[in-house]
Amino acid sequence: MTTPDSPLTVYGNPLSTCTRRVLFALREKGVPYELVAVDLRAGEHKSPEFLKLQPFGQIPVLQDGTFTLFESRAICRYIERKYRGHGTSLIPEGAKEAGIVDEWCSVEQAIFDPPCSGLVSELLFKKSRGLEHDPLRARVLVRQLEEVMDVYERHLSDGKEYLAGEFSLADLFHAPYGVYLAPVGLLPILTTPSRPHVKAWWERLVARKAWREVEET
Repeated sequence: MTTPDSPLTVYGNPLSTCTRRVLFALREKGVPYELVAVDLRAGEHKSPEFLKLQPFGQIPVLQDGTFTLFESRAICRYIERKYRGHGTSLIPEGAKEAGIVDEWCSVEQAIFDPPCSGLVSELLFKKSRGLEHDPLRARVLVRQLEEVMDVYERHLSDGKEYLAGEFSLADLFHAPYGVYLAPVGLLPILTTPSRPHVKAWWERLVARKAWREVEET
């Protein structure tokens, strides 16, 4: 077990969904970190200095001494592996149990995230940039996300509190984009009483102390 000592450095933005994903993992693990704010509006993420850290000009980026890593889900896995045994376990040790976590991490990235992040981009991020959204695309994405959550409801209906049984990265990865459904009036997709198990799972997830701390950052 590696004991946290000197803080890790996270280059990102406290309102960025992917930055929040990393901060959520760090707080669950109890790992100290320094958040270095990257001004996206000023284009700092496209500066020559930043592109040396992240060649695609995206956030977040993690620096651990001389080691640099980007892509939020990869960073979260690195944090769990380095600090295994410290704080909350985010990937179980058993091969089968870890396989189920990986399965639902893949579901989040390939099946949940596209319609959810698409809606946030279409209805929130475009508006913040003064762009018109596409109502037809938004309706299609809503329907897709509703269908995804119907599957989640069936999966959780056997009494599991979290997607893989215990809290893990599979759940954590959902929070950053899911909460941004609220400002566009679509949070009921996750909280409708017609999907009571999804509602309980979601409310349990965002009530975690680590996530509340991230939202206060």
